[in-house]
Amino acid sequence: MQALLSKKVERLFSFVEERDRDEVLRAIEFLEEKHAGQKRASGEPYVIHPLEVAIITAEMGLGKEAIISALLHDVLEDTQTSYEEIKRLFGAVVADIVEGVTKIGKYKFKDVGSERAENYRKLLLATAKDLRVLLVKLADRLHNMRTLQHLPKEKQIRIAKETLEIYVPLANRLGIWRIKTELEDLCFMFLYPKEYEKVKEFIKENKEKLEEYLKKLFIPKLKEALKTHNVNAEITYRPKHLYGIWQKTIRKGIRLEDVHDILGVRVIVNTVEECYLVLGIIHNTFTPIPGKFDDYISLPKPNLYQSLHTAVIGPKGKVVEVQIRTWEMHERAEKGIAAHWAYKEAINLKDNTVYSWLKGLVENLKGSKNPQEVLESIKLELFSEEVFVFTPKGDLIVLPKGATPVDFAYHIHTDIGNHCAGAKVNGRIVPLDYKLQNGDQVEIITNPTKKPNPEWLKFVVTSKAKSRIKAYLKELEREKWIEDGKQTLDLLSKKLNVDRQALLNQIKNAEDIQRDEEVYLMVGSGKLSKERIYQILGLKKTEPKERLEKVGGTQVQLEGIEKVMYQIAKCCNPLPGDEILGVVSKGKGLIIHLAKCPNLQHIKNHFPERVVKVNWTNAQEKHSVPLRLWVKDRVGILGEVASTLARLNANILQSVTKSLQTGEAVMEFVVELNSLEHLNKVIGALKELEGVEKVSRIIRA
Repeated sequence: MQALLSKKVERLFSFVEERDRDEVLRAIEFLEEKHAGQKRASGEPYVIHPLEVAIITAEMGLGKEAIISALLHDVLEDTQTSYEEIKRLFGAVVADIVEGVTKIGKYKFKDVGSERAENYRKLLLATAKDLRVLLVKLADRLHNMRTLQHLPKEKQIRIAKETLEIYVPLANRLGIWRIKTELEDLCFMFLYPKEYEKVKEFIKENKEKLEEYLKKLFIPKLKEALKTHNVNAEITYRPKHLYGIWQKTIRKGIRLEDVHDILGVRVIVNTVEECYLVLGIIHNTFTPIPGKFDDYISLPKPNLYQSLHTAVIGPKGKVVEVQIRTWEMHERAEKGIAAHWAYKEAINLKDNTVYSWLKGLVENLKGSKNPQEVLESIKLELFSEEVFVFTPKGDLIVLPKGATPVDFAYHIHTDIGNHCAGAKVNGRIVPLDYKLQNGDQVEIITNPTKKPNPEWLKFVVTSKAKSRIKAYLKELEREKWIEDGKQTLDLLSKKLNVDRQALLNQIKNAEDIQRDEEVYLMVGSGKLSKERIYQILGLKKTEPKERLEKVGGTQVQLEGIEKVMYQIAKCCNPLPGDEILGVVSKGKGLIIHLAKCPNLQHIKNHFPERVVKVNWTNAQEKHSVPLRLWVKDRVGILGEVASTLARLNANILQSVTKSLQTGEAVMEFVVELNSLEHLNKVIGALKELEGVEKVSRIIRA
């Protein structure tokens, strides 16, 4: 076994620059110590796995930090090792990469389907701030797939399906062709073993014959044509991967026997100009097949893949597919994103591609040959408008950026949102306005007595949450109108000495209304006036018009709600201009208190979710305010006070005067005022009167 380990270390060192070998060796010794005694399902020492992952990472062309991260990628999860220890021994970059790989490993990808899988891939891309996290994870997954046969059948299928749906497209998106194709073939082998063996046998039967054809007929003729034009090129051929051939039969609805291009020819040259020259030579030498030409040089694929693709009819009428590319394009096709530091020229990308952000990167890479600098500078900012979070059961939820636990709750179910009492994120209690982060696991705490808080409208971002909260507030307003309508009809039936139900029935018949509740609603909302009720009853309304003190309309504004029904708290009687807060009360709408009202403090302490911020708007109505005056008891003092109030347009609704044995008197008035400014003018004027010692506003606890 030691010989095997030595062989793998030797292979790894073949990719490591000499100046970095001591540090890489130190990482190997560290992981051997940490994973000592651990074995894999195959029975081999666990350290074989991180060594293989490091080799795959090194083969991608990544540098020292990525290789060391690959060696240590499992120590946080599987050993008694901390982030701080890795950071101290190997630096913050390595520690961050290892932590990122560990975090990805904890995601439970369940019920993988096309839409869900795409969200998982987005999650991986969004959470991995350093691309090396994804590259090391792909290397980890590749080696796990290479050794998947040692696991139970059920796990083989689950892991292979997860790999095909999530990690293969991820490798493709990152442009790592070599890893993508190997992962596909491995998944193919475990998920569709019969089809896999059939395709494998087909290639085995036909490969030798096709190789002979290419070696003896097609390639010699191509080499001769290139030589005539003084083009120096390397010509190779490769078998197409098994999964790709199988997919072709499904995509085109053909039999395996009808697939003739199981071997592809590749021509590699030095410059872009030579690529197009070679294309012309091939088309002049062989008959091109119409519709089989693709120019991925002038228009790269979203993962930055570049090549010219064509298909021609070669000698003896056989179809041959040819790829033409430069050496740089070849390196990028094999290594993907990891090869981008070697760019010498910027690539022309379309802004609508998923990697349009790489244009700026490519510009920065001109002249740079340090892969470490390049990779350290790469930050994934894809999908910046989405956040990916998990339910306690591991289901992935996609929400807009800035979403909160309340948005999450309403996304799950309206009832959960309506009864949301708190939230835990990653096991810790958080405020309901907490901004969810990628990878968060969210648990909503519910309480059947809890109701939506209008204050939530200030921080929720999803339309569902906003609409459901507003719907609740409208229902609250509806309940208030119904209650007001009941009271109005009760009073009216007593005044007219009419049975309330009889009154209701007359109104329903006249207005074609089916339910009592609808009548209450129309009366309470003002849609059915008293004048109309009198008209229905065949009566004339002779009493003077009542001044209906409307507490609603547009005087108080709650953010996100155009019109709010409210009542003024009788304990503190706030005025427009006062700092106020609202208290949500079932059946009564909002109760408006002074912000400093002592009664409000109790509600804040015990029912904070019911307290909301409100503002005065367009206040035109008068409000009753109780005042208390301490005066020297003398003849005429009451008249002077009353005269002053009248002069200042403060209508007196009630007044009580009590004389004290001290020769003083206490006067209490309930007056009508417009605003806080109006109140201050009244108090100022009263204080100027002879004998008035103190004037205060009454707030009852």
